[in-house]
Amino acid sequence: MSAAVFLDRDGTIIKEKEYLRDPAQVELLPGALAGLKRLGEAGFRLVLVTNQSGVGRGYFTLEDVEQVHARLVLELAQGGVRLEKIYVAPEAPDQPSRGRKPSPQFLFDARDEFGLDLARSYVIGDKLLDLECGWNAGVKRSILVRTGYGAEVERTAGDKLARAVAVNDLAAAADWILADMKA
Repeated sequence: MSAAVFLDRDGTIIKEKEYLRDPAQVELLPGALAGLKRLGEAGFRLVLVTNQSGVGRGYFTLEDVEQVHARLVLELAQGGVRLEKIYVAPEAPDQPSRGRKPSPQFLFDARDEFGLDLARSYVIGDKLLDLECGWNAGVKRSILVRTGYGAEVERTAGDKLARAVAVNDLAAAADWILADMKA
């Protein structure tokens, strides 16, 4: 069984743009590409797990989300990074959802589809929901990045972050994971 790194999208890999619907606005965060490349080269399967409530709220369509993802996949591929799969929860927070974080369902789906060992896997995100998703799935560690909403989450979440690791960005998260593998 292989290990994975489950990644949030907005505020973690790309700059946070409220309800992003335009592929032209996809902008990788500094260090994101390099961090992802190092994780991939270390043998981790990279899986994107994203809540896109703008679909459920009627702000944009699932096709808009797919176009944004096509742009993201292209930009990552140009830098030598491949995402194993992208899981999208399009529902608004008040709508029933099978996979909306903090539900661990998409992590379980990826485990079953790709033969992943969740106990050796990691979650990286900028919101408490991302970290909770990882904890709910039993990953080795959930990592908060201070990009996107992460710095504010770190300031306000208090003891809810006791089980998390907080780092500056995705590149630092990759460094932490790679060091943890050797420990």
